Amino acid sequence: MGLTRTPASSAALLLNLEGLATMGIAWVAFHENIDRRLLAGALAILAGALLLSWRGGPAGVGWGALAVAGACLAWGVDNNLTRRLSSADPVQIAMTKGLVAGSVNLVLALSQGAALPSVGVTAATAVVGFFGYGLSLVLFVLGLRHLGTARTGAYFSMAPFIGAVLALMLFDEPMTWRLLAAAILMGIGLYLHLIEHHEHEHAHEEMVHEHVHVHDEHHQHAMNPARP
Repeated sequence: MGLTRTPASSAALLLNLEGLATMGIAWVAFHENIDRRLLAGALAILAGALLLSWRGGPAGVGWGALAVAGACLAWGVDNNLTRRLSSADPVQIAMTKGLVAGSVNLVLALSQGAALPSVGVTAATAVVGFFGYGLSLVLFVLGLRHLGTARTGAYFSMAPFIGAVLALMLFDEPMTWRLLAAAILMGIGLYLHLIEHHEHEHAHEEMVHEHVHVHDEHHQHAMNPARP
């Protein structure tokens, strides 16, 4: 509904709110650790995405724009809730979400008078859905598992930049100052994320272990197979 009532430039701009919503909810509601470098990097990525998406004045901002912003907020909630399930099989998560969301959307479309597409269109849509939703959601869940919601949401804000690079490669679109400036901003944001360290103090009860034990191993992202 929001896309039908909002100009494409405004819709693209507003869709970048998903990463910010995901990080904000993870920080406020689930108390994920976000240091200043991660926050600055997220803002730089968001600024690059906004610059890349901007195509003119904010014409048509109204209920349509509010609907798109509401969708981004809902996706932010969904990303954080999916994080709670990220230890499960990501393929099953993607399959369940796809079946439920697809069924609901199909019912809503048919109730609005939409007709079933041809076999060719259905097959092409299935291929796009497999890569654009199924495979991407599996990778997204794996990212949630290993990076956390806030960091995954921040990286996800680079999607407009990746799309622009693919457009340059596939459709011979020109390199503009807007794209270059956005690339610099997003590169700065990515660099800040790469140098960010997840460190904070922990208090543990006194205990005796019968094996070699690292008290911060639940925050380590890589395990040493040689360690007992």
